[in-house]
Amino acid sequence: MATVEQIVSATAQFIRTHVLPLDDEYDGDIAAAGGDATRLRLQAAAREAGVFAPHAPRDLGGLGLGMVERAPVFEAAGYSLFGPIALNINAPDEGNVHLLDQLATPSQRERYLEPLARGEMRSGFAMTEPAPGAGADPSALATTATRADGGWLINGEKHFITGADGAGFFIIMARTGEQATMFLAPADRDGLEVGRHLKSLDTSMLGGHCQMRFSDLFVPDEDVLGEVDRGFAGAQIRLGPARMTHVMRWLGAARRAHEIAVAHVADREAFGARLADLGMMQQMIADNEIDLAATRALLLEACRALDDGGRASKETSIAKTFGGEALHRVADRAVQMCGGLGTTHELPVAKIAREIRPFRIYDGPSEVHRWSLARRAVREIVG
Repeated sequence: MATVEQIVSATAQFIRTHVLPLDDEYDGDIAAAGGDATRLRLQAAAREAGVFAPHAPRDLGGLGLGMVERAPVFEAAGYSLFGPIALNINAPDEGNVHLLDQLATPSQRERYLEPLARGEMRSGFAMTEPAPGAGADPSALATTATRADGGWLINGEKHFITGADGAGFFIIMARTGEQATMFLAPADRDGLEVGRHLKSLDTSMLGGHCQMRFSDLFVPDEDVLGEVDRGFAGAQIRLGPARMTHVMRWLGAARRAHEIAVAHVADREAFGARLADLGMMQQMIADNEIDLAATRALLLEACRALDDGGRASKETSIAKTFGGEALHRVADRAVQMCGGLGTTHELPVAKIAREIRPFRIYDGPSEVHRWSLARRAVREIVG
């Protein structure tokens, strides 16, 4: 078994050789680069390089890395916007592998988890809804599941479901009375409709962000994921780790933007000196170094708490909020350091800044995490 350091090195080499040229050619637009056909080709190359599915269980062909172990590997993969797709660690599939590994029954593992972990199909996690349904507030969940003979009938609408176009199956969150339950459903089942894409800033997420509709979608009892009425609790198994793997991936992208910007200012002269020797430029370089290091430190603290078996709600909220904002600052400074070229396709910093910006909203807006952290602090300090 290779060490983590060896996996990181092999991943970095694979990304530079096989993935970055394609990413840069298509400006981070995975649909323009060939969509699923490109995914399959890149994943086959990742298998050959020995870096495929570092998060997946070993019995399913993965490397079985824990959260702390996978952090530098995911960062190395995230150096390219297409890297997570190539390693099968892209959202939402990576988080769904983790959730299914924890909750799926033996038959669900065979039908859903195994092909997902092997890259034979993609998946979606259908929770977010149009207003006034569930968004940042999951308790507003409006999609319903009602008892039927041998199973459940699901009705409702979802939107901004990442990866929905082309997904092989979905994990669906629906209200069951006063509580919520998670259900598994193949994408081709009657009553499940994937609608239009919601055009967004980011273009590197395979399958887009789509609307969905459920019209008397029948889900048999054997496809309830976890326990009935325990959907919110079950989703927490996924959400904390998934937030951290987002940080890992975007850390790699932001690091690339920073390195390109530093190389640019070290090579360019103005006002009689290298740009890299000017005080204001040095401040931006130093601030980027600080933001990258601080994000990495908070990330690892949260990952250690997750590896120890806790929910790590506080640690993951802190790391996600700080990381989302810090990595955005890194990418934005990189654009500024590169001047006019930083706004063009001539350098990859513009696309990285574009892709990172939504992370301050995805997986919980920064404001919601701050609200949660503040409430927790008041309870802990005041009681």
